[in-house]
This record gives sequence, C-alpha cells and structure tokens, in this order.
Amino acid sequence: MTERDASSATDLPHRIGAPATRALTAAGHTALETLAGVPRAELAALHGVGPKALRVLQEALEERGLSLG
Repeated sequence: MTERDASSATDLPHRIGAPATRALTAAGHTALETLAGVPRAELAALHGVGPKALRVLQEALEERGLSLG
C-alpha cells in the first residue's frame, strides 16, 4: 500500500505522514473522530506517531470542536 492509498482510505490529515497514518489505521483509527478523547500518551506509544503527528491531529480535531485526551 502506498502513502496515497493509506491516506485515501481514511480522513486522517495527510500532514501526519505515512508512518503515523499506518500506525493509526492498524490501531483501528481510520476516522479523525475516533481519536477524540484518546490519551496523547496512548497515541505517542504507537510506532510512527511523534510530536508532529500529535500536533497536527490535535489541530484537526480542534477544527471540529474535539480534542485528544
């Protein structure tokens, strides 16, 4: 699966990068809303999800009136 294939199957922000997208989808998070309330530490423990991805995800959630846990 290419980066484009992985990101087109989700509504996760493209700016988080392919490793973070793969890690999140493998953990069952294919929709941004599924991340609302999930603890940052839980996401940071996933291989490929670093500070930049967490920041981008938080910003995207805030645009929808949501946030990470």
